[in-house]
Amino acid sequence: MKRLADDIINFFQSQGFVVVSTIDKDGGLHNACKGIVDIKSNGRIYLLDLYKGKTFQNLQSNHHISIAAVDEHKFIGYCLKGKAKIIREEEISPQIIKAWEERITSRLTRRVIRNIHEEKGHPRHPEALLPKPEYLIVMDAEEVIDLTPHHLK
Repeated sequence: MKRLADDIINFFQSQGFVVVSTIDKDGGLHNACKGIVDIKSNGRIYLLDLYKGKTFQNLQSNHHISIAAVDEHKFIGYCLKGKAKIIREEEISPQIIKAWEERITSRLTRRVIRNIHEEKGHPRHPEALLPKPEYLIVMDAEEVIDLTPHHLK
């Protein structure tokens, strides 16, 4: 596993979602938006998935994964590459579920506050309509790619 610097951990923890890329049986890429539940300095990342779709299918046969996020305003971003394993719903610890619920509550609160300030987004509150997680993705980061252009570092 790759040790992650505090600034990278803080960057990913501040993101509302990340783009997760997996590889399908034909070698094609699949991208999906997921929320990070927790990220550790030792390179372990926990993502809960609400649906058993393509990401789930891909990870069953190919454990390679990457997650990427960018902050357009600050013009920075990172991609973490590594391998993942699937933890089935019944094996997910109560602490992980609680952390996910806290993140959803925080997102919902931010959306309500933005709507009060007349920054209208989605007419509903999608976070309140999300289903419970189907499974947990545990990723071990092996490589960190800084997406910030070299001339801006």
